[in-house]
Amino acid sequence: MARGQRAAVADRRLFPLRSPTFALVLLLLLYLVLAGLYSVTTPIFEASDEVWHYPFVKYLADNGGLHRGLPVLTDQGGDAERPWRQEGGQPPLYYALGALLTKHIDTGDLHEVRWLNPHADTGVIKPDGNANMVVHTERERFPYQGAVLAVHLVRWMSVLMGAVTVWAGYLLAREVEPEQPAVALGAAALTTFNAMFLFITSSVNNDALVNMLCALGMWLMVRYVRASPRPWQWALLGTVLALASLSKLSGLAMFPVAAIAVALVAWRRRAHGGIVARELLSGWIGIGLPLLLLDGWWFVRNWRLYRDPTGLSAFVAVVGRRYPQPTLRQLVGEWRGFMMSFWGLFGTMNVPAPTWFYDILTLLAAIGLLGLPLYLWRLCREKASHGDKLWQLGLILLWLAILFLSFLRWTLTTPASQGRLLFPGLTAINLLIALGLTAWPPGRMRPALLAFMGIFMAITAASFPQAVIAPAYRPPPVLASKPADMEPVEARFVTLDGQPQMRLLGYKLSRTELAPGEDLAVSLCWQAEGAMRENYSVFLHLLTADERILSQRDVYPGLGTFPTTLWQPGQIIVDTYILPVPVTAMTPAELSLAVGLYRVETGERLRVLSEAQADGRVSILGDHVRFGRIVLPPRREGEIPNPVHIELEGRIALVGYDLDRTAAAPGESLHLTLYWRALRDIDTNYSVFTQVVGKQDRIWAQMDGWPRGGQAPTATWRRGQLIVDPYVLTIKQEAPPGVYDLQVGMYTAEGKRLTVTGEGGHAKDTRILLGNIRVLPVGS
Repeated sequence: MARGQRAAVADRRLFPLRSPTFALVLLLLLYLVLAGLYSVTTPIFEASDEVWHYPFVKYLADNGGLHRGLPVLTDQGGDAERPWRQEGGQPPLYYALGALLTKHIDTGDLHEVRWLNPHADTGVIKPDGNANMVVHTERERFPYQGAVLAVHLVRWMSVLMGAVTVWAGYLLAREVEPEQPAVALGAAALTTFNAMFLFITSSVNNDALVNMLCALGMWLMVRYVRASPRPWQWALLGTVLALASLSKLSGLAMFPVAAIAVALVAWRRRAHGGIVARELLSGWIGIGLPLLLLDGWWFVRNWRLYRDPTGLSAFVAVVGRRYPQPTLRQLVGEWRGFMMSFWGLFGTMNVPAPTWFYDILTLLAAIGLLGLPLYLWRLCREKASHGDKLWQLGLILLWLAILFLSFLRWTLTTPASQGRLLFPGLTAINLLIALGLTAWPPGRMRPALLAFMGIFMAITAASFPQAVIAPAYRPPPVLASKPADMEPVEARFVTLDGQPQMRLLGYKLSRTELAPGEDLAVSLCWQAEGAMRENYSVFLHLLTADERILSQRDVYPGLGTFPTTLWQPGQIIVDTYILPVPVTAMTPAELSLAVGLYRVETGERLRVLSEAQADGRVSILGDHVRFGRIVLPPRREGEIPNPVHIELEGRIALVGYDLDRTAAAPGESLHLTLYWRALRDIDTNYSVFTQVVGKQDRIWAQMDGWPRGGQAPTATWRRGQLIVDPYVLTIKQEAPPGVYDLQVGMYTAEGKRLTVTGEGGHAKDTRILLGNIRVLPVGS
């Protein structure tokens, strides 16, 4: 019995389904159910950039489609305030289809349902929440109406595109392994149950369309290697790729692969009497002409507007270039975030799944990719019978290499290390993982690893909507009274004309002693005193003895989910805020907390009235309440005060510092001592900068130079050496009173700063922020 026949028998034993077609239909039904669940569970505008994608759809629906014009990105700086932001520069096909689907719906209420949370922690995972991009109300409940209905209709369009992607992935795998249906079903299952894929394809996002078209394009190319395509078939491929490019620019990356596929087919036909030049010309015209006919107008428009046929320069100008730009080595440090956003990072990249979920899937995928060389080696041993398969896999690997290089270029340009950006090649990636997983076990157990991975992904993907996504946007429960374990406060917040708004009933601290780098949890109990017409934000400051803010949190009540205009009089809630203490916080220190309410639009704070002055534990200071006593004990590691470990490009680390004072008047000096450690032998001289910096990065005190005033140049440092490096910073006479940043770092002889690298080596900044200092009034 041949190897392929033996594998097919093993497949039927492990997958006792009536037929591969039945199993595929089952997978598609499961995908539709799960994607539908993600669609209705994820609140509108809480998927990646959906809050910007949908306004583009609405713009086209309101203005009669593509022939009436597209949004224009300008260089005047106002695009960041427009409802579509940078997404208005995307190729328009997906948005035009969404507009066609929703043009008869009255979406005039968009400004009401698209209620932006001004404090949303977009792209940042915070332990206390505040993940919601917008505020959600009863308007979003079923039955859907207005803009909410339009958003869900476009989401369901994306879901259907995702189903086609799953189907195309199955067809791709069957082309490569026609005798092993379990491989095709397994690869399709890896796509079906990828939680991130389900999340993205159940949202308003042009990724759904480009993923689908790229999956279809890859299948057609691989199919043509085995078949003998006619000119119309090349034109069909060209049309698919042109539509992909009109959906998202990543679709353009498929054209080099298609051109090589044409050359490969033409070269192979020469053995059958074909004329290579004619075959090449016919194929290249077939794939190139649709690009010219369907997309040419788009490139011409962009050239006229931006002097850039792709419009990418205008897009980047809005979203912002990455700073500091990392090296490829530093980019490897972002691997963790990349994998999280490949397997399932929800919300606006700020609602994570459990850590073990990423670890298990990354391990299984690594086993699969490590097994791929074994699979290829077996094919090469039987090259005579697997020539087509090797060429097909070569095209797949080429496509993924081009896609990955494009991803690297984009990630080096903008802060976008998101694994989901590789989803145009998701079906190809999953096929390679499936082939590698089935290459490891012997005999009939060959599909076992693949089956385990698919089942694990299915179970976790089905649980995440209710276990992970829904809780992130759930408002806090309304309580009957203040919890008994909270310290009483009894402070009333009123408007300037004395109208009562909110009452702070009590607080609770998770601890009263902590170290730099640790978190402080602060629970506050709030009560509405009346119906409020304004939305007030909470500010919570962790203050030093000289009134410097060491850490702060600014949010709407309910940690973003329960703005004050939604409150009913008398309602009580408890919010728990997490305040991280910076690792560079100077010790020893005694800290306190300040809390108040303000309008984010104007910065105007509510006034505070006290009904019960406590025994010194709580004080009322006009526009905020002060309470709590938190201690940072002194820290030393041997001779090093305030120990830290902050690396500069893996060469040098700041391991501690000392500062003689944190407040000074103009003309007075701060004595700063830095403790550096060489992480390797240094052969280059770097200068140190120490600065006191105010608004608009204006420098109010500075001292630069080689370490120890030139007596310890970095080119003499050896690995492990500790250097004690003192500086004197004199505040300029004209410095106004206020709080200023204290920052340090190093730079080369050419003036290029060394990059501060974080855990794993990823690029963070070009300065080390030690904290802040206070400049006192003259004569104080």
